[in-house]
Amino acid sequence: MDEESSPADIGKRVRRLRRQRGLTQRALAEPAYTAAYISTLEAGRVRPSEPALRYLAERLGATFDELATGRPAHLATELRLTLTEAHEALASGRTDEAAERFASCLERATRYGVPSLLPAARLGLGDCALESGRLDEAREHFETAERLQGDEPLPLRAAAIRGRAVAHLLAGELRYACYLLEATIDQLNTSGLHDPDALLLLYSAAIGPYLDMGAHARAAQAAELALALAPAATDPALVAGLHRSVARTLIAEGRTAEADASLARAQELYQRLRLSPDLAKCHWMRGYVHAQAGDLDRAERELRTARDMLAAHQAELYTHQVEVELADVLRRRGSHREAGDLLSRLLDRIGPDRGAVHAAGAHRLLGLMAEDRGATDAAEEHYVSALSLLERAGAAGDLADLCRLLGDLLRRTGRTELALDVYRTGLGHRETPGTTTLGPAPARPPLPPGVLGLSRPATTGR
Repeated sequence: MDEESSPADIGKRVRRLRRQRGLTQRALAEPAYTAAYISTLEAGRVRPSEPALRYLAERLGATFDELATGRPAHLATELRLTLTEAHEALASGRTDEAAERFASCLERATRYGVPSLLPAARLGLGDCALESGRLDEAREHFETAERLQGDEPLPLRAAAIRGRAVAHLLAGELRYACYLLEATIDQLNTSGLHDPDALLLLYSAAIGPYLDMGAHARAAQAAELALALAPAATDPALVAGLHRSVARTLIAEGRTAEADASLARAQELYQRLRLSPDLAKCHWMRGYVHAQAGDLDRAERELRTARDMLAAHQAELYTHQVEVELADVLRRRGSHREAGDLLSRLLDRIGPDRGAVHAAGAHRLLGLMAEDRGATDAAEEHYVSALSLLERAGAAGDLADLCRLLGDLLRRTGRTELALDVYRTGLGHRETPGTTTLGPAPARPPLPPGVLGLSRPATTGR
């Protein structure tokens, strides 16, 4: 019987239900019990036995669980339906509605003691907070979900760990994001818990921070292993996410046509699954691919589509990150004023603890535009701000390029020795990306020979 169901609580429920059904104490009691017993029970002076409660539940048209614990009949079914509706709302981009439903499920499951549904409600609230850019709140929900699942096998905790890692990534904590993901992957593989869905989720999540840290070989290896696991995955949304993540490794290698094809596969799956926020992120990445290929018209269309979709879903942080990419396209098309206005507004909303890598990108673009205007002091200030953000985040992938830009500016303004120092720093990041922050690669899952391989092999490295 539920710990909170004191004799007084049970007595109150019996009395309420008896009165609702228009029964006297004698009518409820007979033939098995006496009216005096029901009077004593309703007064909370005796704890009824299980047989007595089952008898009374049948007489009152209630369930034993409802009478013993106060849980409404069919509560677990209702709560699972609420979770399903919440996930559907989140998939459609109705984040506020989804959060309300997850919160309702959490409150009722807590109040009536249904612990099995608490982790799912917390995970849903964490995903809603991520979409809305509330990173501290997201971390708290994911940490609580993981703690609630403490006795569960590690594969069941993978979603909470992945959520924590993404929250840290968006906050600019790339090293810790990689640590969380790699430690979990290593534990899964070394302990024999080779769950394809869990590993696919974690490998796909690791690709982004690997690339931001400049660990391209590690990102390519993660993509390879994830592709090898995909045929055994049971969740099509994970496969779609994989194709989106693999596209990033292809972009980094300059294979833009293959990246676009990978994104097209992801987009087709997201459309079929009606996952609107993820579909918006596909438009975002396709815009970036077209920009890399020099097709600025298509790039601008895709990025504006992504921005509008994400803004409609109130995905504020992701919207701002898309706007950095859009500003770059606008700059390259000669729309400097629009790009500059967009970036200046963004820097009030993103920064060291919220989209650090994209904030650095905004400063980099503002520096380039300042150089075009001949405003070298302003350009230097923006480059230094970007450098500080990237160093704090550990984003070695962009640091080398930024060091080149700053070094060139210093050289042109006569500060040759300082320029050489900056170039040397950039070369250090270029030659050993990721090695100062990443340890040995996690253990690999056992895969049949010959199943690995993108269109050309990826090397193992740090």
